[in-house]
Order: sequence, then C-alpha cells, then structure tokens
Amino acid sequence: MSKNTKPLALRCTDVEVFYTIRSRRPLLRDLLRGNPPDATTVHAVRGVSLDIAVGESVGVVGPNGSGKTTLLQAMTGVLPLAGGELLVRSLPTFLGVKAALRPRMTGRANILIGLLAQGLQREEADAQLPKVVAFTELESAIDLPMETYSSGMRARLHFAIATALAPEILLVDEALAVGDRSFREKSAQRLDTHRANAGTVLLVSHNLAEIRRSCERTIWLQDGQIMVDGPTDEVLRAYEAS
Repeated sequence: MSKNTKPLALRCTDVEVFYTIRSRRPLLRDLLRGNPPDATTVHAVRGVSLDIAVGESVGVVGPNGSGKTTLLQAMTGVLPLAGGELLVRSLPTFLGVKAALRPRMTGRANILIGLLAQGLQREEADAQLPKVVAFTELESAIDLPMETYSSGMRARLHFAIATALAPEILLVDEALAVGDRSFREKSAQRLDTHRANAGTVLLVSHNLAEIRRSCERTIWLQDGQIMVDGPTDEVLRAYEAS
C-alpha cells in the first residue's frame, strides 16, 4: 500500500470480487424443467489493498484475465464487492473501449445525454456541447447514428464525453489504444492537463510506453492480486522480465 501525505482519492482494503460466466444461453426446455444454465464463478480480485492520492496518476498492468478491468469496474460500483472495503472521494468516471453508448442515437445526442448524466442542467449542457463536438473531430459524422461509427470514432466520442467536465477521479481502461495517432496524442495531453489540475487517474494499458510516459507509479496485477506496487520504472522492469 502506498504511503502518501496527500489527501486520498481512493482506498481499497482487502477487496474481493467474484463474477459469473454463463457458458451458454439457457434453452427453453431447460428453463421449463427448472435446470439452471451452466455457469462458472470467477474469483477475479483477491484481497487487493491500495491507497491512491489526489492528483496521482497510477498505471495498472498485467496479462489478460488478471483482474484489471474488474477492479476498475468495482471502483465505479458497477460490480459489487464480495469482501473488503472500497472508499472513494467522489464517484469515479469509467472510460473504456467497451463502455456503453446508445448506438441508434447520433453522436451529438450521445454527447448531450452524457453531459446531462454528469449533472449539468440542460442549458449548461447545450452550452458545453459545441466544445465536446469540436474535440471529437467527427465533423459531419456527429449527426449520424453511432452504430455507423468505426471503433476509433466511438472511442473519440466516449473519450470526449467522459473528460468534458474533468472528473475528479478518471479510470481509463485501454481507451487510449484506439484511434489514430494524432487523437491519441491529443487525448494524452488532455489527461496531462487533468493531472496538472489535481485530477486522479488510473490507467490500465498494455502499452507500456504510455504507462511510462503518464504514470510515476504502477501496479502489477496478476491473478487478481497485487504482485508489485511502486515506481513505474521498477515495476515495469520486473513485469517485462517475468
């Protein structure tokens, strides 16, 4: 657990998270017979304890299936805890490539709904809307249904919505890995500005160069447990050597 004299943005104490994977859709005959669908319970996060200070930027690395995304989702309240305690200074904003948007609505409508969901009044959201549209660089596509967008276009849209109001705690799950190089650089610059204004960032990424650029501290998660938590260079050297 990190020791820091700054006020805490987030604290995990012995956090445990389980989730269930169903191996197939239940058949009607099984439901009529009272047979439950096949399911597997995954112990995804195992006794994780950590402190993250206000204004800190922390990378999270680990192989696929190590519990990185599950931990971030637990921090937002999307997944319930099976044990332990999780305290946050304010509700974190989750930014991931698979985050939900409304595919049949236009990009512009998704932005408006996103701004309203973050607590703006309608007049405030209308005033903020042009700035968010401009940041996406989607131009004429902003008034097309989002289901017509490429993965990179959806990533632009969601990043612009999630970072429009500079959330106090931002959880980023591989969202900087999608899109062209210029937009990735612009997104990284926005995160830099966010951190400079005492925003707290957790960055999950397989791009170790981005972790090195953005984070002074990194956590290596493996099989749902913290292997190493410390200065980024030290942690990544150990991770790359594993």
